[in-house]
Amino acid sequence: MLTGKQKRFLRSKAHSLQPIFQVGKGGVNENMIKQIGEALEVRELIKVSILQNCEEDRDTVAAELSKGARAELVQIIGNTIVLYKESRENKQITLP
Repeated sequence: MLTGKQKRFLRSKAHSLQPIFQVGKGGVNENMIKQIGEALEVRELIKVSILQNCEEDRDTVAAELSKGARAELVQIIGNTIVLYKESRENKQITLP
């Protein structure tokens, strides 16, 4: 589990990132979770945007993605989710 201080640190890091995944009408699926897991292994911190045609609410999508990819949910801002997962091979972010 992340502490408040760590979440603040990750939020500041995520500020300049662009969303690299979009959840749309199809919602969350296995393939998307697999790809997000792989992206987290490379980048550690990613943003996912939820499109307006997505039928699930953002909290449900965030919970499904973080659980499926075994990642920490850093924050939800508007329709953007920030996820963090410590990388095994490409460790770039050192948490406070």
